[in-house]
Amino acid sequence: MLALALCLAGALALAHPLATQPAGSGSGSGTNEDPDLLRRCADEDGFDAVTMDESGTMLFFKGDSVWKGFDSRREAINASWPEFQGPVDAALRIHHLAKEDVHDNVYLFQGKHVWAYAHGKLRDGYPHLIEDDFKGVPGDLDAAVECHPKECAAETLLFFKGSRVLSYDLKTGVLKERMWPAVANCSATLRWLERYYCFQGIRFLRFDPVTGAVPPGRYPLDARDYFMRCPGRGESCGHGQGVRRSDRCSGQPFQAFSSDDSGRIYAFRGGKYYRVDSKRDGWHAWTLNHTWHDLQGEVDAAFSWEDKLYLIQGSQVTIYRSGQGYNRVAGYPRPLQEELGVAGVDAAFTCPHSKDLYLIQGNVIRHVDLLQRSKGPGPARPSPHPHVDSALCTAEGVHLFHGPSFHLYASVGELMAATGPAAAQDTAAVFFNCTAAGGSGAPPHGSPHQG
Repeated sequence: MLALALCLAGALALAHPLATQPAGSGSGSGTNEDPDLLRRCADEDGFDAVTMDESGTMLFFKGDSVWKGFDSRREAINASWPEFQGPVDAALRIHHLAKEDVHDNVYLFQGKHVWAYAHGKLRDGYPHLIEDDFKGVPGDLDAAVECHPKECAAETLLFFKGSRVLSYDLKTGVLKERMWPAVANCSATLRWLERYYCFQGIRFLRFDPVTGAVPPGRYPLDARDYFMRCPGRGESCGHGQGVRRSDRCSGQPFQAFSSDDSGRIYAFRGGKYYRVDSKRDGWHAWTLNHTWHDLQGEVDAAFSWEDKLYLIQGSQVTIYRSGQGYNRVAGYPRPLQEELGVAGVDAAFTCPHSKDLYLIQGNVIRHVDLLQRSKGPGPARPSPHPHVDSALCTAEGVHLFHGPSFHLYASVGELMAATGPAAAQDTAAVFFNCTAAGGSGAPPHGSPHQG
């Protein structure tokens, strides 16, 4: 994985911009004389459209060409979508579990028509008139992007044409016009990791998909410093200090795992973290303070309770509200001894929406009732493991991590009753879609996973 995360976490932490995604299938190694590289990085009109495909690869469209991934080689659009001849006016991916016919479809817009592709195949009957699929939406669009219900009130598509911004409710078919002067004239738009971006030529800005507001004082920024690898660009962002693509597949242990109440899963290692649940949106790593402001160093353990994320570092704990922005709770960090009655832990976990916290110290497990934490932890009970690096509880059960492996228990009760470790499974393979720990066989970016 490339290093953009570090730049974004540092110089642009307030703006929450993007981290890089891994390379596409091409080598993309080029030089200043490479015509493909020059075209991708040209200081011209930017891209015609940018979107994610159904498996999480970022697509950049320009003319009759498409680049798949952060630094891939150019391909002809009709090599992947043979029924479509470029250029693309706008493109979007719809991720809508409630509507199987459109879920994970990629839509390509041109003139008055739209092409819908499912798993790379043109759907029957397409192309359609845009008006037939999205009543009231005009042709000759400049950009389009989907807004998920977690970020908008409903499953919404945003269409851009000149200074006009149109909001289309995918369930009701109601179309509304938005007055968003700061987000006018988008040549391409993109949703990535709950953030929304408007490209204006080669520059971009981030906007709120409900209000159209743009964070003050940070934008616009040059896309070549953040969305693609270009010679001579981004040196101030420390491209040489980044997280390699193979790091997630290295087999090195993670110091902490946690999941918040919305289902976002985080894996922590060496002062950085991965979003584990977002495989479909590409692989990426950030420094801690990219999401949790003022957090430095390394996380030793983490757990979630009542829409708050607890991050333990040595003998201290810091609490962040899990709503937008991850705001730190006043008065933290504070000593772990005062908060939970222990001086330190190797791992910690809560199961979804549970008040029961389990602390692992060496080869023992202790229970804390978070509603009565002033009573301190319960008695030590033996763990089937002499040591673990981290722990995580999801709907699938309790995962205990050690080295390159994890051990899955169907429930806390099964864990407590175990007299020996459950079968070891490969963390890199299961959680990060790597073919084997060590990374040499890591699959290309965008491996399919659960919706």
